Amino acid sequence: MTATSTTSTPTTTSTAAQPASSSGEGRVPRTYHVRTLGCQMNVHDSERMAGLLESAGYRRAQDVPEAVARATPAGDGGADVVIVNTCSVRENAATRLFGNLGQLAAVKRERPGMQIAVAGCLAQQMGQGIVERAPWVDVVFGTHNLDVLPALLERARHNEAAAVEIEESLQVFPSTLPTRRESAYAAWVSIAVGCNNTCTFCIVPSLRGRQRDRRPGEVLAEIEAVAAQGAIEVTLLGQNVNSYGVGFGDRGAFARLLRAAGAVEGIERVRFTSPHPAAFTDDVIEAMAATPTVMESLHMPLQSGSDRILRAMRRSYRSERFLGILERVRERMPRAAITTDIIVGFPGETEEDFAATLEVVERARFASAFTFEYSPRPGTPAADLVDQVPQEVVKERYARLDELVRRITHEENTAQEGRVVEVLVAEGEGRRDAATARVSGRAADNRLVHVALPAGLEAQDRAGGAPRPGDMVTVRVTHGAPHHLIADSAQCGEPLSAQQAAVNAALAPGDRVWLDDGPALFEVRRTRAGDAWERRQAEACAAPEPDTAPVAIGMPTIRLGAPGSR
Repeated sequence: MTATSTTSTPTTTSTAAQPASSSGEGRVPRTYHVRTLGCQMNVHDSERMAGLLESAGYRRAQDVPEAVARATPAGDGGADVVIVNTCSVRENAATRLFGNLGQLAAVKRERPGMQIAVAGCLAQQMGQGIVERAPWVDVVFGTHNLDVLPALLERARHNEAAAVEIEESLQVFPSTLPTRRESAYAAWVSIAVGCNNTCTFCIVPSLRGRQRDRRPGEVLAEIEAVAAQGAIEVTLLGQNVNSYGVGFGDRGAFARLLRAAGAVEGIERVRFTSPHPAAFTDDVIEAMAATPTVMESLHMPLQSGSDRILRAMRRSYRSERFLGILERVRERMPRAAITTDIIVGFPGETEEDFAATLEVVERARFASAFTFEYSPRPGTPAADLVDQVPQEVVKERYARLDELVRRITHEENTAQEGRVVEVLVAEGEGRRDAATARVSGRAADNRLVHVALPAGLEAQDRAGGAPRPGDMVTVRVTHGAPHHLIADSAQCGEPLSAQQAAVNAALAPGDRVWLDDGPALFEVRRTRAGDAWERRQAEACAAPEPDTAPVAIGMPTIRLGAPGSR
């Protein structure tokens, strides 16, 4: 059944310039900006929204200097259309959304023709309620009908009233829609949407629906397409990614898909997220270990180390099974970096239950952990349980867990010192790169690595040897910090003078140069992905023809890359 409404609440949208079209000679395209809140699936959906808008003639605000110049601290990007893609997993999701919308309202009053759209899980959950609380919002649509975005924007503009459209079941698989990928070198590829689990704390199944799998051929065709465009890394996405195949009755489908994805020409790294421990089988471990391009990194959500709490959560595994999976993964991949999710303060959690979680964390030796204070989500079974843990107890336990996780993460990162790693250089991973003369990216095990450039080499001097985003750099880890690795091996081999050492020691740890006794090591491998990034930069700087705009298609015709290029 479809829940569709167009509110009578007038908006402040005017009939300003529409997206460029063949009938609009000389017309300037309208710009868009997507703000993504939440998980990787939201990021995937945002890329589809961007693709739909570009197919309809809109341009990214960041590619239009006039838009960039009028951007405000409200996070509007200077765009004519701002889409907020929401998450509803955390308790403060609604508070955060309406805080953002309040800031955008002030911008909209000063920008004729501006439109605001709200999408994602919170939109699916609240629907018309968003417009009732924020009547300046123009469009609300949910997780099941991304494809209607351009039409809803036009309807709201034409009617000068908010357009709200929420579908109760998936209408179009998001991966079939046009896309504008955020990265030229790495791609999210959805293999399934929805979830068949009934975890008592989770709102996702009611907002994303039951699991629906894509056919293996469709997934592989998309991976081949992004490889042809220059990407060298893909991450397979699903709410319960290792349950892939249940829709067409093949329990071994995910392991085979991993092997097939890893064999696609041009792809150098394959990752996946997030698996469920209850469905994690040894054939997946074997596929990971036997496929060189499948990375030695694994995100395995624990949620709790107490078997009693796991039962209350309806997590159909127990702590020993969870630890057994980690043991078998490390037997086959000794250097695997394993990360996790943990919830503190689930209803009924006792001090004994919490102690069991601390024990499992100590034994598991996670490379990092995403830790959360339990927050009741309306519509979930756990929200109605009477034995809610007092907030002050939750916060005290959270602080103890956080301290333990930080200690173990730091110890595990320190153990990486001296290790030679290949880092895929990325954009936006190192917020202080400009100040510290470093570039940043991910090692094969997905650890964040900040890499020093050789003395005298500027990050922008790519002709002189600086790596581009998408290129690979081989370096040696010289320092394990609490949340990342530092690889300053490019500057090793020449000891600092006494004065230089004193100045260096006085700096904050993140600004300091970390040298070891090894020789200098900094080897750049220019890749097809770096070429793709460079092409995209050139395209962004080139103005489109007056009545055309760039169009990006989600699954384009596959073309061969340059012979021998990597």
